Amino acid sequence: MTEQFADMGDWVGRTESRTDVITAWPVEALAATLDRKDPAPRTGDALPAGWHWMFFLEARPMSELGSDGHPQRGGFLPPIALPRRMWAGGRIEFRMPLRIGDAVRKQSTILKVESKSGKSGSLVFVTVQHEYFTGDALAVSEEQDIVYRDAAKPDDPQPKLSPAPTEAAWQRRVDADPVLLFRYSALTFNGHRIHYDRNYATDAEHYPGLVVHGPLQSTLLLDLCRRNESRPLKRFEYRASSPLYAGETLSVNGAPAPDGGQVELWTASQSGAYAMRGTAHF
Repeated sequence: MTEQFADMGDWVGRTESRTDVITAWPVEALAATLDRKDPAPRTGDALPAGWHWMFFLEARPMSELGSDGHPQRGGFLPPIALPRRMWAGGRIEFRMPLRIGDAVRKQSTILKVESKSGKSGSLVFVTVQHEYFTGDALAVSEEQDIVYRDAAKPDDPQPKLSPAPTEAAWQRRVDADPVLLFRYSALTFNGHRIHYDRNYATDAEHYPGLVVHGPLQSTLLLDLCRRNESRPLKRFEYRASSPLYAGETLSVNGAPAPDGGQVELWTASQSGAYAMRGTAHF
């Protein structure tokens, strides 16, 4: 690690535990946000894959938020001073379904803190493990990769975009409008201003517009699986490739393997570039 981030390794091994009850209202609200016509959720219904991100939410007082709308640095996550923070990717194993009415315990552990230097400046990657238990049974095991970055500068090199396939066996088009972003922010209690405050996103973080959440894109990929495959999901790996912005019509795509055991997934921008890529295993 560079000297600036040398003590961040002290956070490795740090743990945190939370409890929550899986309730019906967020499930109904996310179904509506994804434009699904699901029956009203009932006690005992299985929670769709990835929808656990609406629970175990951190409610910090307003006085403890940073200028970006996130909780101030420190606490469970290391106090990394780099201004831009986002999900870079992750891996999830679904062992058994979480169900509406379940009392669930979430155990979080910081697995790794790494600093790197890229073309646009300093980067710090933090990998966090989250395990979700119903009673003593492990239901979901997840690793999330969080990246912290320097502030954007006008002379930063433009990211290299990779063209995505234009055709897929599974495909859905979604208008990434500000209402969709706002509703997902509300459901996940995500105060990060890049998703709903356009002036902040463009003036402070130098994005061209509101940024579509990485978890929202992953949720859309998981929802595409649910729309096309009845078998339960076993594993899902995903990684961000390039940002998507509000005002675009994004495509959500899936290419099943010949044996049906897995499907390659991706979101693509309106211009046809990869945004989020993933693989689902059944």
